[in-house]
Amino acid sequence: PWIEWLANIDNPRTRRAYRIDVADLIAFLGIEGGTEFRQVTRAHMIAWRDELKRRGASPATIRRKLSAVASLFDYLCERNAVPDNPANGVRRPAIENPNEGKTPAISDDQARQLLEAPDPATLKGKRDRAILAVFLYHGLRREELCRLTLGDLQPRRGVVHLRVQGKGGKVRYIPAHHRALDLIHDYLDAAEATTNPLETPLFRPVRNRRSGHLDKPLHPESVLRDIVQHHARRAGIDLRGLCVHSLRATAATNALEHQADIAKVQEWLGHANVSTTRLYDRRRSRVEESPTWRVRY
Repeated sequence: PWIEWLANIDNPRTRRAYRIDVADLIAFLGIEGGTEFRQVTRAHMIAWRDELKRRGASPATIRRKLSAVASLFDYLCERNAVPDNPANGVRRPAIENPNEGKTPAISDDQARQLLEAPDPATLKGKRDRAILAVFLYHGLRREELCRLTLGDLQPRRGVVHLRVQGKGGKVRYIPAHHRALDLIHDYLDAAEATTNPLETPLFRPVRNRRSGHLDKPLHPESVLRDIVQHHARRAGIDLRGLCVHSLRATAATNALEHQADIAKVQEWLGHANVSTTRLYDRRRSRVEESPTWRVRY
């Protein structure tokens, strides 16, 4: 049944993380057979939690691991494979600041510098400018960007939208920002891709040393390393903690600071819960509004 539980998790990255989390518990308890899951108690779970703390795991990591195991035991209970869920009632460690996410956003000036960093005279530069604009104007996840095809540029009520395939196979439509759309068309014209089949990936490699085959989507790791971090380094942006999700956080923060409705931002980002969207709402922590600047001596 635990194999069935894993197979029921749609997102491959979540499935891999949960598999690792359960394997950690199995190794800690020395479980050798499936029936031994029936002998796991709350005391075992507390001991495992404390061991994770001793190893230096972050509160967020411990919470995720406990959630993964709790989800597994819920499924095993449904299948009558175990009598109860030993993870129930195990206290999760508190997150330091539950009201603000830890993903660093960049400033508006840095966002402009990042958009200008790629060389507009080259095909790669045109592509990378378009990719950075899609991130910064639409708040996409990197997997969502890599899945975009030419057919995902769709007119709806006279406005071009991005058809985005999000987590869990959920599809949402986002109006394409005019600047991003201009950069996308500039790239497609240079790549001579405007007449390609609609299922062709929107953003493709500009060269492939191994096979020469270019009609494939970009790899998410390449988007991080060869595009976002590469051009951030060229723009002189501090790379500590910078990732593709930083651009998503930047887009959400910018929209909220310019009075976008948080419920609309939730839908825009593809969040299942508005509490996740609130992690991007940093209006209360604007440095220019700190009482520090009101002190006079």
